[in-house]
Amino acid sequence: MKEKWLNVSFRYGAVVVIIGVLAFFSATLPYFWTYDNLMDILGSIAIVTFVAIGVTLSLIVDGFDLSVGATVSLTTVVSASLMVWYEQPVAVVIIVSLIVGALVGLLNSLLIIKLRIPDLLATLAIMYIVSGIHQTYAQGYTIYNHMQFPDGSKAPGEISPGFLLLGQGKWLGIPISVILLLLAVAAVHVFLTYTKHGRQMYVTGGNEEAARLSGIRVKKVRTLAYVASGVFAAIAGILYASRVGSGQIDAGSPLLMEAVAAVFVGFSVFGAGKPNVIGTFIGAVLIGVLVNGLTMMNVQYFAHDIVKGVVLVLALAVTFYVLNRRRT
Repeated sequence: MKEKWLNVSFRYGAVVVIIGVLAFFSATLPYFWTYDNLMDILGSIAIVTFVAIGVTLSLIVDGFDLSVGATVSLTTVVSASLMVWYEQPVAVVIIVSLIVGALVGLLNSLLIIKLRIPDLLATLAIMYIVSGIHQTYAQGYTIYNHMQFPDGSKAPGEISPGFLLLGQGKWLGIPISVILLLLAVAAVHVFLTYTKHGRQMYVTGGNEEAARLSGIRVKKVRTLAYVASGVFAAIAGILYASRVGSGQIDAGSPLLMEAVAAVFVGFSVFGAGKPNVIGTFIGAVLIGVLVNGLTMMNVQYFAHDIVKGVVLVLALAVTFYVLNRRRT
């Protein structure tokens, strides 16, 4: 009976917790279970979920990307500055920001694959470097419409209304950021589950030497995983700048921990026991629901991290306890 209960908790625990949390907040908060509030929850988790997808891809190849939060901050500042400082069109802003994210991922893979620096150390170093770059580039200032420079002059441009639609606009009553998120989750799930390259990522992460002997180009696979992680962090940075309408330095700093929590909660979704994008999305939803409900209950913001930490500990405890029992 104990073993059966553990397996059920392992497979459906996260989903049951989400349903329970939704039921609790719906019963105690009259305006929680409304369409506008539910869309607000999904809109609020869109940014962190894009970051979490990047972390998921790096974990699949048995790595870990600590630089995603700094990449979000960098691309947020870059995208805003291109419009406010240099009056560039939206297409150029998006393309340049995505290239910046890809370059960060490529630099990570160079240190990890070519120089053989451990993932955590390499991405930690890149995190500090990228943080320094974006703060130096912005001179420590938030970038906003017609901002004033230290010399008294003003920036010539402003955030494009078309750009703001990405984070603030709606289509048929659904936030555009939510539509982009759902499309991204579906696309990555199909890629990882039903394509040769997606399965090669899992094989590489499971046993790199066996993958190499079977003909998989493991270096290429790991490189693409880190580049994709940087690109998804860049998308999150673009959405962040669009949502708040400015380029805020250190915007991505708190996103790293939330993304990591979502990824590891996702380990226990449907008994996956491994990084998977559907689990990551469900983990992000759980965290988003908790934060939204606690905010509506007027719980002080600094107590939110305690709740997130407890949820993460419970999810990890069940996940790894069951996995260890299976191995032994």
